[in-house]
This record gives sequence, C-alpha cells and structure tokens, in this order.
Amino acid sequence: MPQLPAPAYPAEVRARLEADAKEVIARYPDSRSALLPLLHLVQSEEGFVSRTGMAFCAELLGLTTAEVTAVATFYTMYRRKPSGDYQVGVCTNTLCAVMGGDAIFDRLKQHLGVGNDETTEDGKVTLEHIECNAACDFAPVVMVNWEFFDNQTPESATRLVDDLIAGRTVEPTRGAPLCSYKETSRILAGFPDERPGAVEASGGAGPASLIGLKLAKGEEPHPRVVAPRGESTRGESGPADAPQNPDHPAGPSAEEGA
Repeated sequence: MPQLPAPAYPAEVRARLEADAKEVIARYPDSRSALLPLLHLVQSEEGFVSRTGMAFCAELLGLTTAEVTAVATFYTMYRRKPSGDYQVGVCTNTLCAVMGGDAIFDRLKQHLGVGNDETTEDGKVTLEHIECNAACDFAPVVMVNWEFFDNQTPESATRLVDDLIAGRTVEPTRGAPLCSYKETSRILAGFPDERPGAVEASGGAGPASLIGLKLAKGEEPHPRVVAPRGESTRGESGPADAPQNPDHPAGPSAEEGA
C-alpha cells in the first residue's frame, strides 16, 4: 500500500533546521550539491534519516523525494531507522577479519544480545559490521561514532561497549574525544565542533600509517629486507644466498640480476 505523506517537523524544529540548512546551502554554487551535508543535518535531529527528513531536504533543494531517497539509501553512513547513542562498527573486511575482526563481531553480538544493525534495548549501542576504514595497519579496528579504536581484541571490545553503556568516559585510540551519534552527525554536516580542545585532538594519521612516508623522505633508516651476502639468516644451515634445492617444487633460486 502507498505510504501516507511524511509528517512535518514541529514548527520550532523546522525553523531551526531551516536556518542551519540555508547556511549549508550557501556554501555551494549549485544547491543540490548540499544534499549530503543536509542529510547529516537531519540525522543530527532524530538520530537517523527519517521520511520527514528526506522530504525536508527535497523541499529545500528543489529535488524529488525519490532523488533524495536514492542518495540516502546508497551511503551507509546514513541510518534509515532509529539507532543508539553510540554506533559501534566492527570492520570485517579482509585484513581486519583475519586479524580478529570476525571474532570481535561474534563476541559483541553474543555479549550485547543483538544482531547486525540492531540496537540494545536501552538504546545505547547499535552494532554493525562495516567495510574497510582505511586503517589496516591497526587491524582489527572498531569504530564508535566514526572514531578509531585500534588493535582491538574480543576482550577489549567487550570492555569498550560495557563502558559506553555504563556512561563511563571512553577515549578513542586517536582522534577527537567521543560524542553522541547525533552530535557526530552535526559535525559531519559541516558545523564546527565547539567542544574545547576537540579540533586540536583530532590529529592525523597514526605512526604506523606514516612510516612509509618517513622512509620515502629519508627520515627513517631503510630496513634491510635481505641479509648481506655471506651472512646467514637461517642459523648454521648455510649462507643466506645459498641456492635452493633444484628438486624443490619451487625450483632453484634465480641468479642475481636475472
């Protein structure tokens, strides 16, 4: 059956969102380019992108609700249903998975009593598996409201969600201090993070991500990947450059420079 039109925001909410939305739209030469930040803005109001929020975006940008829905359903950072104060995402992409991401996700599902994309009964935590966060050198990675918690284990991730539920202070491994999902959405909409020291704490990439750049700039000594000729890397079994057994399935070693 066709759905009824989305209900409107209350007048005071509409006035506040419209003022913010006009500020966002003014940043772009073409108003429709403001759709992504506007979706974050309406998400900061309700904690997800509702039909009311999509109708609001469509009206202000001169788009159809179908056009707005197509974008809101394409990007996974937009929630389509009410969610918790803390979005806990466990990376289960290849490297994180083999380093323990799958085990972390299974432990949290059991510990919290929820499945993927489900929220705890107290409304505190929404759990989901997420795709690569471009932090493979810190695998396995858990994100809370898009802040990094690196090198996690099932035990540390369990303590993390328990602290979130209990209201204890939780510090990301790197990046800005943690805030609620609604507050995070407003920041992603392009509004300043006004918490003292939050911007300075956001920092950049971690040291494991920067080692290649430092090597390229000569700021770090290049590690030796092969032993000097004549030195053994295999104990007393022979020199490091000794040829392989010709009968081995891999065949003999190629000559240097071949």
